[in-house]
Order: sequence, then structure tokens, then C-alpha cells
Amino acid sequence: SRQRYVLGDTAMQKMAQSHVFLSGIGGLGVEIGKLALTVHDTKQCTKWDLGINFFIHEDDITSQRNRAEATLHRIAELNPYVHVAASTVPLDETTDLSFLKQYQCVIVTEVSLLLQKKINDFCHTQQPPIKFISADVYGICSRLFCDFGDEFEVLDTTGEEPKEIFISNITQSNPGIVTCLENHPHRLETGQFLTFREVNGMTCLNGSTHQITVVSPYSFSIGDTSDMEPYLHGGIAVQVKTPKMFYFERLEKQITNPLCLIADFSKPEAPLQIHVAMLALNHFEENFGRRPNIGCLQDAEEVLKIAMSVSETLESKPQVNGDVVKWLSRTAQGFLAPLAAAVGGVASQEVLKAVTGKFSPLQQWLYIDMLDIVTPLEKMGSEEFLPRGDRYDALRACIGDSLCQKLHDLNVFLVGCGAIGCEMLKNFALLGVGTGQDKGLVTITDPDLIEKSNLNRQFLFRPHHIQKPKSYTAAEATLNINPYLKIDSYINKVCPATENTYSDEFYTKQDVIVTALDNVEARRYIDSRCVANLRPLIDSGTMGTKGHTEVIVPHLTESYNSHRDPPEEEIPFCTLKSFPAAIEHTIQWARDKFESSFSHKPSLFNKFWQTYSSAEEVLQRIKSGESLEGCFHVIKTLSRRPRSWTQCVELARVKFEKYFSHKALQLLHSFPLDTRLKDGSLFWQSPKRPPFPVKFEFNDPLHYSFIVSAAKLFATVYCVPFTEQDLSEETILKILSAVKVPEFRPSNKVVQTDETARKPDHIPVSSEDERNAIFQLEKSILSNEALENDLQMKPISFEKDDDSNGHIDFITAASNLRANMYNIKPADRFKTKRIAGKIIPAIATATAAVSGLVALELIKVVGGYQADAYKNCFLNLAIPIMVFTETAEVRRTEIRNGISFTIWDRWTIYGKEDFTLLDFINAVREKYGIEPTMVVQGVKMLYVPVMPGHNKRLKLTMQKLVKPSADKKYVDLTVSFAPETDGEEDLPGPPVRYYFVQEDN
Repeated sequence: SRQRYVLGDTAMQKMAQSHVFLSGIGGLGVEIGKLALTVHDTKQCTKWDLGINFFIHEDDITSQRNRAEATLHRIAELNPYVHVAASTVPLDETTDLSFLKQYQCVIVTEVSLLLQKKINDFCHTQQPPIKFISADVYGICSRLFCDFGDEFEVLDTTGEEPKEIFISNITQSNPGIVTCLENHPHRLETGQFLTFREVNGMTCLNGSTHQITVVSPYSFSIGDTSDMEPYLHGGIAVQVKTPKMFYFERLEKQITNPLCLIADFSKPEAPLQIHVAMLALNHFEENFGRRPNIGCLQDAEEVLKIAMSVSETLESKPQVNGDVVKWLSRTAQGFLAPLAAAVGGVASQEVLKAVTGKFSPLQQWLYIDMLDIVTPLEKMGSEEFLPRGDRYDALRACIGDSLCQKLHDLNVFLVGCGAIGCEMLKNFALLGVGTGQDKGLVTITDPDLIEKSNLNRQFLFRPHHIQKPKSYTAAEATLNINPYLKIDSYINKVCPATENTYSDEFYTKQDVIVTALDNVEARRYIDSRCVANLRPLIDSGTMGTKGHTEVIVPHLTESYNSHRDPPEEEIPFCTLKSFPAAIEHTIQWARDKFESSFSHKPSLFNKFWQTYSSAEEVLQRIKSGESLEGCFHVIKTLSRRPRSWTQCVELARVKFEKYFSHKALQLLHSFPLDTRLKDGSLFWQSPKRPPFPVKFEFNDPLHYSFIVSAAKLFATVYCVPFTEQDLSEETILKILSAVKVPEFRPSNKVVQTDETARKPDHIPVSSEDERNAIFQLEKSILSNEALENDLQMKPISFEKDDDSNGHIDFITAASNLRANMYNIKPADRFKTKRIAGKIIPAIATATAAVSGLVALELIKVVGGYQADAYKNCFLNLAIPIMVFTETAEVRRTEIRNGISFTIWDRWTIYGKEDFTLLDFINAVREKYGIEPTMVVQGVKMLYVPVMPGHNKRLKLTMQKLVKPSADKKYVDLTVSFAPETDGEEDLPGPPVRYYFVQEDN
């Protein structure tokens, strides 16, 4: 379902009906091979494959299996609904390619350039063209090429939801200028198309489509409106997705005049330089029947000569970069598995585009490289890169043995074993992270269990793993890839609420922390621990086809907490309660109703009766004048408690009337349709929509769904048993026909219309309500309906992924009924589930790409590279774009007199048993030349001179002020300093770590 949110049902159906051919099941082919296809290979498994192909095991080598046949059943395990076949027939320049006609897309890896051209020509000339993709990884460089035929139509270029814009004005002019509601930018682009609805006055616009020109962030023009009626009010402009045609050239032509996606704008010349170098490498292979030898300078010189002549054949005649050619040649026999993951993820997305026509295809080349790592490698001798006969030879050929050993000895903490976490563990296994004989360990944690919806992208999990812990299962699956990995798995949450789960000592033992989370607060917390303990962090995340990576290195870069994401737009309380304008508002309203009725109120009910032992005690206390918090609402719930299935259905029916009829009648009573504001404008105009009461109809599926789902939830909460017979239409109809629905009585309560107002924390209880509570409680006691069992409820925790529990059924029915009441277009169950469950759309392609990029940065972190080597990345595979940027340099805060600090600095003060607060302040002054004005421990203010009594604290010992536990050696404090000029605020300094006793070292 997470993938359906990315691709949509139409694209999913096209993908399911597609036939894809993949040649070459090496390290790159297996990354692409997670799709549905025929896998082709003619090579046998070797030890070399163990370090690049996560589906090849030791026994495949001893059995001398073909790579396609060895991986076939492991690829097939990823999805039991997909038919995967293996092919081992020869594929060379003499092969008859007519067998490819049965496929919609052909992908080739590890194929000579001559054969690539031949296959591409065959695919391009078919009607319709067979989409052709070639991809290769040579050492530290990779390339991807796409040709989808002369013309390729895309129905949806971005996959984004069509924008809806509320209109505040349209001018009678040529061109007509449309203005959005105040403070709501349209975020449109010139050339896009919009259709209009619900426009009052200029009604001829309704249903029409217009191409727009952006005038400002809040306005756009639509053509001549001068002859139309004057605009009155309201209206919504909805973006219309229009098909777009893409045009491709064959590989033969593109080689001489390549159209490249530039990924790093600091090196715009790099793609063309790598293009030339790779062509030269292909020519070398054709001439000598082999790739250049590892680290061989003589071969590198030969490739450089070829590159010079290749450059002359290109239309732009680009300058040859000798360093690029040399390093490509020296590492060409090697293979960087994370680089394959990155380019493989992009290639897989291009395959999906090829067979579905969804999203903008790559035009036509993409080069991703790891050239940032080569500078320190210059100093290494060629023997560093030579094979040792183990599973890491392909990696060693790229980064040298010393860096391989550092990876083996690495202690890494991976937080999260979801989609990115699974891919990261696969990368760790291939790199040999945590496999050192004496050092090295991979520690992973994830509190979640495996759900069915995880299986489409969390590729270490299988159907028989459902409801098992992610971390334990991921650890076991990773050991299948590399049994020498040392891995500790936990099910702990990592967040401020569980701060003591991992101590500072634990973090200082980690060489690198990698986060694979979708929880922003948890990421911020982990970042704070990394900064506090001077540990590098690599963060990443995906949302649909989008993804990002960020590298955080002590003393070199800013941290994750150095920047803040823009706050999520909250729906105003009055919009949710009375004036919804979009389906998102009604879904959130229904979600809130679920939480209030089935979770929050039952929890408060139980908490109240855990505090007070009996109804008689509560009655006595109220009568004696005590005010018991929450008692009115609890007694009201008790007196109305349903005690049978019939009463649960009756309660659901009463709620239907209250929510979808009485609410509308009350609003129209408070604000009749002709109500006007002080400026004379209508009250009920866009975005406010007048509600109209919904009349209950048993035969309406939506009405019936609300009654049944609400009744089931009420029965669960109130511990009322029900049977299959109770759920039958016959039983429900019989109950509903006897229900007496309360008549509507208008109220004079004030309706909140202020958009800045927040939901009140407490609603005051009147004296009449209190008297009524006493009467109701007495009645319940006399009727024996306030016994021990009556004083318990069963709160429900919202669970979006269990379709049998009725949670999403209730929210869908309630939301769509409210939408009907306000004439808002309803949403299907699938969309409702995404919004109500706050589901982040996800797809395996983006996950693989992001995890590969993270692992590439991990290599640099382990190698201790300089700041300019690290790269952050943002990608959107739908468009497609991939943007690499240098990490943000850490900011230095100047205090005064040359004293400055960064987020990575720590000041240290060593004390002793009788050290007072005054001694601490004097020590800071003497050691760092600054006069402290305030000392804070977390949220606790230890010393603020203006606070009453704080000056007396100067004589107290630090032990008494801080009250550390017996095993606590230090405490982190925040110290502020006086400003240079009066009137300015105190200046915060870096954290000060105060040790209670002097350490030996």
C-alpha cells in the first residue's frame, strides 16, 4: 500500500502486466533485480561475488552455480505474486535478438558497448519501441543510460497531488487576474492548466480549463475575462495534469552528443569528463579483451591516450581530465557495492517509468562517482589495492586494504531497521563493517514489529516474518549475506522519553551513528547525543520518490539541529469544528472523533475510577461540596453506558443525527444563509461552506457503514459482546427502526470563528450540570448500574494497518458523511487511510538510492576525510533530479576578546568533594577568562543572580546542588556570560562538563 501511494493504481496495474528482461546479475544487476523480470546471466558465481551480490552465498560458489540460477529463487522470494524466470543463453554480437520482442523493457549491465548499441538499435526500431536501459559500475564511477524511443508520453510528470487554490478575487480584464486567499500562496508555474468550480458571479468559468501565467506568489492570469459577468465571491481553481511528450535518441548518437543530468553543480564539467573516460575504458576492453589491471599505471596511460582520441569524436570535444581517467582505470576491475545501490535505485525507478508512463524519465545519461575519495589514496602503494583472495577484493580494488580494515574494525550504531535500515545492513554486510577479528560491531535497534505493508521495500523481511521484531529479524537476515558480521540487536526506542536507554559511554564507543528514521524528534535527539559526545552522524530519509542524506562530522560541519524544518501547518480549531473546506479537514475531524470517543474519554474514565474506589464514595464527596476533577464527564459517560449490542447500535444512530444533522441545523441557526459581515460581505463565502443536514437512509452504504463501524467500536470500548448475527443487516434494521432520535433544539452557544483560537483545555461545568450529575449518579447506584464492572472501559489504540478492526472504516464513513454535509468531494478509503494514519508514501527505489549514498559517505567518515570531500544529497527520482552539495561549514560564535566556540566545543572543569558553586564560577573565570552570569542544568536553574535566594547557593557544594547518582562522574551544564554592553541579553556559551572529582588522566 505504501507503494500504491507513490505510483497510483493505474501505474501499479501496468507494472503488474509488464515483462522486463535484465541481463547481468552482478552487484548492479541484483540491485535492479528486485523488480519483476526475467534475469539473464552466463557467468558462474565466484568468491568475488560475495562482496558485491547480496543474494550469492558460499554454497553457490562451491556448487559452481550460474549467477542467474543462484539468485532466481531469492529474487522470487521478495514477492510471491511475481513470476521470475532465469535465462542462461549466450548473449553476444551474433545473438538473434528477436526473443526480446516479448518484453516492454530491456536492461543490460556488464555488456560490451558494441553489444549495447546492437541491443539498443533493435529495441528502438520496434513498434512500439522496447524501452532500453543500460547501467554499469566501474570501480569508483557509475553510469546510467535511458532510451524510451523517439516519442514517449508521460501522463503524470511529477506524481504530486493536483493543487487546489481558493480564490478571493477575479478581475474583469484582459488578461483576467486571479487572486488567492490571503496568506495562501498558489505555488503554481507558468504554463500549467487549471479548471474552475464553485465560482459565484463569473459562473461561465466553472468547468472551464485555462493555461495560466504566474503574476506573483498570490496571483496569476488566465486570459480575457472582460466580457464575463462580475466576480462575486468563492471559487476553487484545481490544477489539471496534462500529458507531456519526451523525445529520445539512440545510444549511438547520444555517445557523441550526450545529454547528461548534472548532479553536482560545483563540478558541471564532471559528467562529460567521466563520459569520455568510460568510453575510453570500453575501447580498452575491446582492444585488449580485458579491463585495465588494478593500480596499473601503464594501463592507465593507455586508457588516457584512448580518451584523448575519443574526445575528438565528440561534438563538444571536451577537455580530458587525466586524474579521472587514471583513477577510473586503476579501479575499473573493482566494484563499490554502495555505488551500485545508488545507481541501481535510480535505474529501477527508470524501469518503472518505462512500463507505466508515470513520472519524467531520465534524459538520457546519469553519472554518479566517488572521485572525492581518491586524494588520500594517492599516497598508497599499488599493493594496497591488489586481491587477497577473499570476499572484499572488489572493494579493496577501489579503496585499498587499509580503509577496508578500518571498515571491518568499525563500531556503528544503526537506529531504525525499516526500509533504509534494511538496505543499510545489506551495505554493511557487503562492505564487511563490524567483521574485524578483535574490533568492530554493528549495533541496531528498532521497537517495531514487521507489518505486511513493510514487505514491498524492507527487503530483508518475508511474509513469514510478519509480527516478528524488525531488529532481530534484520540481524538474522544480514548474517545470511555475511556470516562474519558481528551484530547486536535491540528493541529499544531512542528518544528523550527513554534517555537512559543509551548512555554517553555507549555513544562514545561508537565510531559512527547512522539514523534510518521517519521520526523528526527522535532524529533531533540522536543528533544532540552525537554532538554532546563528539560522534559523527549520517542521517537520511525518504518520502515517496524523494530522499535526502546529510553528513554530520565533529568540528567540521553543522549538525541536524542547526537548522529547523518549517513547522507543519495546523488546521485551525474553528475550521475543524465548524467550517471545513477540504477533505483533509473532514478526515482530521473524524480522526479526532475516534481519538476522543474511543481512546481519550475511556482512558480518563478508567483513571478517575482508579482514583476513587466506588460510586458511593464519589457521590458522598460531591454532596459534601468537594470538586472532583472530571467527575461530571465521567458520570455522564456512566449514566449513558450501553449495556447491550442493541444499545450500541442505538448510540451510533444518535451520534449520526448529532454529527451530521443537528450540527448543520445549529450552524444555520447561528449563521443563516443570508448572514453578512460588518463590511457587507456574505458570511458563507469561500472558504466557508454552508452545511446542510444529512437525512439518515438505511440503504445508503455510507450511512450503514458509519452505524456498523461506530457500534462495533462502542461495543469494544464498553466491553459489550456481539456476534456475526448481530452484524447482519436484518438485525441492524430491526434495531434502527425502533430508535427514537432526539429532536433538534437550537442552542445559543457562541460558535468560534477566530482562526487563531485554539481548542480550549477545559470546558467549564455549570451548577446545573453539577446538580444533574448528582441525580444521574444516584440513579445509576439505585439501578445497580455503578458496580465494579461498570466502572471500567477498554480504551482503543488507533491502528491503521489492521483492516479487520474497523478503525479506518469508521474514519472513512465519518469523514465522507461530513464532507457530504459541506458539499466537499469525498475521499476513498485508501486516501483516507493515508491522511488519517499520517502514512509516508514509500518505494524501494528511493530507499536503495539513499542507503547507497549514505554508505558512500560512511567510507569517507571512516577514512577521516577533509570537509570538502563530504556530500549531502537531495533527490527526487520522479522528476528526476539528484543534487549533491558540500556540507555546511560549522559556524563559530564569537564571545569577545578572541574567545569563540562552535557547537562541537566543550569546556571542562574538574572539581572535588567540597567544591562549591562559587568555586565552579571562579574556575570557569580563571580557565576561560569569562564572567559567568547564569548556570543551568537542563531545565533546572542552578544559579540566576536575580532569583530570590540564589546568591545563598554560592556557598553550597556542587554535589548538593546537582544531587548526582552514585555512579555519575560528571554533569553537563549551560553557562551564560555578561554582554559587552548594557541592555543586551546574556550570551550563552558552550556546554561545560563538570567532573565531581579530578580524573587520573
